[in-house]
Amino acid sequence: MGRFKKVKNDIIYYFIRVIVAFFNIMPRSTALFIGSLLGFLAHLLLRKDRLKAYRHLNLAFCDKLSHSKRKSIVRNLFLNIGRNAVDVIRLRKHYYEISSLVAIEGREHFEQAYQRGKGVLIITGHLGNFELLAIHLANSGYNIAAIARELYDKRLNILLNENREALKVAMIDTRQSPRRVVRLLHQGYAIAVLIDTDSMRVRSMFVPAFGRLSNTPVGQSVLGLRTGAAFIPMACVRRGKNYRLIIRPEIVIERSDNFEKDVYNMTKKCTEVLEEFITEFKDQWIWMHNRWLTRPEKPIDINRH
Repeated sequence: MGRFKKVKNDIIYYFIRVIVAFFNIMPRSTALFIGSLLGFLAHLLLRKDRLKAYRHLNLAFCDKLSHSKRKSIVRNLFLNIGRNAVDVIRLRKHYYEISSLVAIEGREHFEQAYQRGKGVLIITGHLGNFELLAIHLANSGYNIAAIARELYDKRLNILLNENREALKVAMIDTRQSPRRVVRLLHQGYAIAVLIDTDSMRVRSMFVPAFGRLSNTPVGQSVLGLRTGAAFIPMACVRRGKNYRLIIRPEIVIERSDNFEKDVYNMTKKCTEVLEEFITEFKDQWIWMHNRWLTRPEKPIDINRH
C-alpha cells in the first residue's frame, strides 16, 4: 500500500470511529435529523452518484415514472441512506430502543421454514435497512448468519463484524469455503444473502431484472437446492421513524433432472420477488449500484431454461 493511500485510509478509519462515538451520545431523534441532513447534503454534492441513480431508474422503469417522480425517489433515497446509516451506527448500544420500532409481517412464513431444521436462505438485497434485518431476527431467538464481502480496510471490516457478532449475527466472508455455509444450514441456521450484486468474484448467471439481463450470484441457489434449505424473501423497510420487516412466502420451483436449469430458475424467481420489493419501495433501494455493469459477451436465449 502506498504511503498516500495508507494515510487516507487512516484518516477515514479514525473519522468513522469519531462519527460512531458522536452519534451514540445523542437522542435518536437528534441523530436521525443529522442523518437526514447529511443525506440531503450528499444528494446535493454527489452529482455523479445522483446522476447514476437517475440513469438506473430510467433503465428499470423507462417512461413509467415522470421526471418529478424520479427526482423525488432519488432525493428520498439519499435521505433514507442517511437515516439508516445512523440507526446502524447506533445498533450496538441502542438495539432495544430501535428493535421496539420494528413490526414483523409474515413471520409465519419464516417460522414454518425455520422449524423444519434444514436451514433457511434469507433472500434480500440492498434495500431499506438490511443490516437491521439480520440483527433483529438474531435477537428474536433465531440462529442467524450473514454472507458479506470484506471491506477494503481490515480495521473497518473488523469494526463492522464485531458489531454484527456482538448482536448475535454470525459472519461469513464471501471468500470462505462453501462448506461453512453448508454446515450452518445443516445446523438449522438462517443465512442472509444479498442477491442484487454484480460481482465477478463469485459464480453468477445472467437472469432478467427489470427486463434486463443482470449478472446475479447463484451460490445461494446451488447450496440451497443441494441441502434442501428454504428460500424465504425478506426486506426491512423504513416507515418514518419505524421499520417494517416484511417476510414473503417461501420461494419454490418445480425441480427437473437438469440441476443447472434448476439453479437458473431458482435464481430468476428470487430475483423476481426482490424486484417486487424494489418496485414497491423504490426510494429504499441503492440505485447508485451498477446492477447492469457486466454485460453478456454474446446473446443469451432466456427461453432455453
